[in-house]
Amino acid sequence: MDNRYLDGSGWETEAGYARAARLGGRIAVSGTTADGEDTYGQTVNALRRALDAVRALGGGVDTVVRTRMFLTPAADWQAAAHAHAELFGAVRPANTTLVVHSLIGDQFLVEVELDAEVAKP
Repeated sequence: MDNRYLDGSGWETEAGYARAARLGGRIAVSGTTADGEDTYGQTVNALRRALDAVRALGGGVDTVVRTRMFLTPAADWQAAAHAHAELFGAVRPANTTLVVHSLIGDQFLVEVELDAEVAKP
């Protein structure tokens, strides 16, 4: 199994990073944004994109131990929390949600990161 996952984002090549990396049993997913009409839509899409990376490296939603959500001042924190609860309610990973000044890309309201722990190969 490859220990890096690339999803084809232009930023991966430009900034020299992978969407996710696995070392032993740890999977770290880079800051992930996604399109959507509002905070809820962007959060769901970003979390799904991040979970796709976890799955590609041998994990699943139940292996996610920490999430981070970075929201702009224009974001609706309750909508982001609702989206998070829909995808992780049964798993209940540790979470940090922060309001930040801005994100790269004026259209983005939310960016997410995930950490997962899986059995070592």
